[in-house]
Amino acid sequence: MLDNLTVKRLDKFDVNDAIGIGKLMPFLSQRLSDKPMSTEILKAIIDSPNQVQIVARLDNEIVGTATLSLILGPAVMKSAYLSDFVTNPNIRGKGVGSKIWDEMIAWCKEQDANLTFTSKTKREDAHRFYINHGAEVHDTTVFKVTLRK
Repeated sequence: MLDNLTVKRLDKFDVNDAIGIGKLMPFLSQRLSDKPMSTEILKAIIDSPNQVQIVARLDNEIVGTATLSLILGPAVMKSAYLSDFVTNPNIRGKGVGSKIWDEMIAWCKEQDANLTFTSKTKREDAHRFYINHGAEVHDTTVFKVTLRK
């Protein structure tokens, strides 16, 4: 465990947060760049009552992040959808992901929402993490319609 690790929900925009989150994106997917997160998107997440951006900092450097969005509907009722959950691989196994996970679960409970998410089949380490933290695999097929380039 890392004694100087902090995990918090962003409540105001800071360009350094956008930079730190952006640096983590290539660890999530090789197709992503390490450019700062879009100011417009980060501000929208922070300002939304139905979304939260969580960051983990070690020595003031962002080493992990996750985004949750509340989805409402007649069948799902309330469900929190997890996207972009990633930690710096140089510090994996030291509790960063677990601390972020705990904060995600706390937010979901506050929203009275179950947590759902997808994960690429090749991310076996992530799958073990999720199962070890109480997630269950559901039989589903994910579809995508690309509308923006």
